[in-house]
Amino acid sequence: MTLRVQDTFDVDIDGMAFGGNGVVRIGGMTVFVEGGIPKDRVRIRIVQKKRRYAVARIVDIVEPSPDRIVPPCPYAGVCGGCTMQAVRPEMQLVFKHRHIVESLQHIGRVSDPPVLEPIASPLLWGYRNKVEWTCSPRRWVEAGDLDRTSAAAIGFHAPRVFSKVIDMEACLLVPEAGNRIYRAIRSAVFSSGLPMYDQTGHDGFWRFVMLRHSVLEDRWMVNLITSREEPDAMRRMTEHLQNDFPQIATIVNNITAKKAQIAVGERETIRMGPGYLNERIGGLTFRISANSFFQTNTRGAGLLYDAVSAFADLQGNETVLDLYTGTGTIAMVLAGRAKRVIGVELAPSSIVDAIANADRNGIRNCTFLQGDIRKVYPSLRETVHLVVLDPPRSGLHPDVVKHLLLNGPERMVYVSCNPATLARDVSMLADRYELQRVQPIDMFPHTYHIESVSLLQRKPSARIIS
Repeated sequence: MTLRVQDTFDVDIDGMAFGGNGVVRIGGMTVFVEGGIPKDRVRIRIVQKKRRYAVARIVDIVEPSPDRIVPPCPYAGVCGGCTMQAVRPEMQLVFKHRHIVESLQHIGRVSDPPVLEPIASPLLWGYRNKVEWTCSPRRWVEAGDLDRTSAAAIGFHAPRVFSKVIDMEACLLVPEAGNRIYRAIRSAVFSSGLPMYDQTGHDGFWRFVMLRHSVLEDRWMVNLITSREEPDAMRRMTEHLQNDFPQIATIVNNITAKKAQIAVGERETIRMGPGYLNERIGGLTFRISANSFFQTNTRGAGLLYDAVSAFADLQGNETVLDLYTGTGTIAMVLAGRAKRVIGVELAPSSIVDAIANADRNGIRNCTFLQGDIRKVYPSLRETVHLVVLDPPRSGLHPDVVKHLLLNGPERMVYVSCNPATLARDVSMLADRYELQRVQPIDMFPHTYHIESVSLLQRKPSARIIS
């Protein structure tokens, strides 16, 4: 059978792919069904055809899966964020567990992956401590409308259409107080007379609205990202928010003229307050600036770091190497149970935050080194008993894997946000390391994302080459 775009079929969804799409086979070809849930009986229309797979959209749900629920969010099915919102929360964990297992089997070549049951997020809604809304002169009007230009919008990008933005008044992943602040900012932005930034022509003023929340203090940071300075506009916005929302602790303006659509400024002006929030995890206090990396689910982060500590199983006399240390959170969590912790990070600003955070918590056995891990790690001459890895979604650089295979410690703890790259790295390390346990932690309910903590043990036959 030859599939063509616009063909329709009645199918039973029999799987879910990483990314949240349903999976079905038609005529020997894999078809990814947007919004499909296993055990759905649906009528679908093919919207994209590739050599090895096709993509389809649901025309009608003939018989819903018993695991399908009505999403509470009015933007569900349009917004690209919560792609699993129509799935019962218990089944979200089942599918995420399955994604890790199947990735380790098919990519990592682990025949029987030792994956534990996922730890659920303490909160299903309102768990995000950071959110970014994009400002755009192009509003997404309806699914399939790629050409029409409508009014301005502030919200999230439409799936696979980065040039347009869904106009949104709230996000259920944000605490309600944050949504109230956001709606006030929206109103002020729309009435400011200043244009939204157009990423096509690279002109306009308003680029992003970012909020950060401290669970410890129940206070908020407002970060307005703009293309240039407009002191009068910022003064009016600051006075408006300051008068109406006493829970706002600080307001900052990040300014960038760069074409890249990222919510990080080339320079920053603090309009009100200290320019940072304070947060606490595991008895430690952290300073969170506008552009600091910090886990976006504060309560879930505590569970993640508990798993890291349990897998590290430190006795107090070990030297720990924390690669990709970021702002040093994991390093400091482990410092109380280690002789010494060395954190390595490329970003200078993160190292500054890490040193400051260690100092404010009175931690004296952490050393932070700024530089490329590929160069810093091989230059270390100390005996390391445990390596902690917390790489970006792209996983470990091959040069890091090479050095771990040559001079890696007896044990490693690998924190991953991407099952596919975790599995790839486990496969590359398999000559000398055996995967002992994997603990998934659901840091992002209603999305397909899943964090995991893995323990790798050096094989008895693997000797260190020096």
